[in-house]
Amino acid sequence: MTQKTGHALIHDYLRSLDASPGVYRMLDAQGAVLYVGKARDLKARVSNYARPSGHSGRIARMIRDTASMMFLTTRTETEALLLEQNLIKQLKPRYNVLLRDDKSFPNILVAKVHDFPQIKKHRGAKSEKGDYYGPFASAGAVNRTLNQLQRVFLLRNCTDSTFESRTRPCLLYQIKRCSAPCVGRISKEDYAALVRDAERFLQGRSTDIQATLALEMNEAAEAMEYERAAALRDRIKALTAVQSVQAVNPRGVAEADIVALHMEGGQACVQVFFIRGNQSWGNRDFYPRLGGAESPDEVVQAFLLQFYDDKPPPRQILLSHFAEDPELTAEVLSQRAGRKVEILVPQRGEKFELVANALRNARESLARRMSESAAQARLLEGVGEAFGLPVVPRRIEIYDNSHIMGTNAVGGMVVAGPEGFIKSQYRKFNIKGTEITPGDDFGMMKEMLTRRFQRLLKEDPDRQTEAWPDLLLIDGGAGQVSAVDGILADLGVEDIPVVGIAKGVDRDQGKEEFHRPGQRPFALRMNDPVLYFIQRLRDEAHRWAIGTHRAKRAKSVMANPLDEIVGIGAARKRALLAHFGSAKAVSRAGLADLLAVEGISAAMAQKVHDHFHPRG
Repeated sequence: MTQKTGHALIHDYLRSLDASPGVYRMLDAQGAVLYVGKARDLKARVSNYARPSGHSGRIARMIRDTASMMFLTTRTETEALLLEQNLIKQLKPRYNVLLRDDKSFPNILVAKVHDFPQIKKHRGAKSEKGDYYGPFASAGAVNRTLNQLQRVFLLRNCTDSTFESRTRPCLLYQIKRCSAPCVGRISKEDYAALVRDAERFLQGRSTDIQATLALEMNEAAEAMEYERAAALRDRIKALTAVQSVQAVNPRGVAEADIVALHMEGGQACVQVFFIRGNQSWGNRDFYPRLGGAESPDEVVQAFLLQFYDDKPPPRQILLSHFAEDPELTAEVLSQRAGRKVEILVPQRGEKFELVANALRNARESLARRMSESAAQARLLEGVGEAFGLPVVPRRIEIYDNSHIMGTNAVGGMVVAGPEGFIKSQYRKFNIKGTEITPGDDFGMMKEMLTRRFQRLLKEDPDRQTEAWPDLLLIDGGAGQVSAVDGILADLGVEDIPVVGIAKGVDRDQGKEEFHRPGQRPFALRMNDPVLYFIQRLRDEAHRWAIGTHRAKRAKSVMANPLDEIVGIGAARKRALLAHFGSAKAVSRAGLADLLAVEGISAAMAQKVHDHFHPRG
């Protein structure tokens, strides 16, 4: 009996469904999730897919590939929407809109654990005590703002340990970027006043600050405190300069994110501008993955719910297009924020101008990306032609390794595709093989590729995902290529092309020779764009491997033998080092000496002693 698929299969599910709200999943024959959706009424929503006609091309393909479905009912539609977004984030279905950028946004932290608070850039969990201001679109936007704050408010940015060790003012004091609280050049009260002014500036109250400074300057001048008056004059000038160069500072919008969407040619760009304290704190563009033929309101709703999944939404969100269900979206975001979040699509005035500016940026960014993608596509076609590949490669993996005389050996893999380098797919391999002799590049490459493809074979034996490469590039000549080809053959992976890049004549860049298994080496023309492209791929792999190696080497230099002892945490480690002075002295200590250390029990002393003096 042939198993039903498509709309006939979906029709059979209708008998078991009612009008409850919930979430449904559509799966293909291999069990991979094709689509996750939510519904106010599951039966009504799923019945739409049971119709044999009247669907867009995208929906028709999705229905055709559906071999099974799963359902979860919820109490409310809001719960269904939240569950839908959690599943989309977890499962990454092929036909859902998916936000692919998961980078965190930096903030400015005014740390409040010290008598003289430090102002600094912060990224990640807000666990440190202090006041946070953000988000900023990029590290560059944070650095520019910090630079402005230093010029105007003279706050320190040094660490607490540096602060405590200073005996004279640093260079920042000399160039009027710090008030030197570390050496007592400013009182605790006066420094606290500077911190208050800086926080008022970050809250958008710079006009009040300027008026206060002008009043203080006049009072100082009348009291013939000319040095103080000159310092206040310099701060006013710095603040005026800051206000004159700040871009897009709206008067009527204190706190909002501006979200503008432009769609073209099956691709989308979303521009997000951050407005806080009536100041623009930068913008960032996103390129969500589309399932195909989505409407703008679908894309906007999916973007908002995924974008604010791990960050608090502002009080206002200004959109270029309405979300698919704006009231429900606003309700969910308000729950996440713990206060009301207003979603607007402005039609006139300053807010409309802000959205129009963001929309223009989205349109221009997508045009640039599409142009770059077209150029990248031509280069990938050129690679396919140059190496005689059966298909145009959509995923190229480039491998390299790095070591010094065999020590701290690491391997690196970088990935390139139609959109350029895919940095989220980069991998590093700590070379673990004990049978590999120092400097054995062949052995390192074998371990790296064996681990890579064994994992692929385990996780995706049927090659249903895009994780399988269409081409492997290896930094090396005929010997390396032959070895790699043998490794893949041993694993039963014999249909992935391998190309080695050798330096060629005089080891000059531009004279590279390319090696393929069982074929004569060849070279590309000196000015061939494909040659430059392959050089960039190789250089990126080399940069990644070298950087990984240096990080590992630096870590090994800083390693402490005490870190290797199970049960020795930070507190016991400090106690041992404070008592003996160094790890080497600990290693030479007798059992009785170890017992004398506060916090070290008899059992722990025995463990430390046995670690450095193993019994035969």
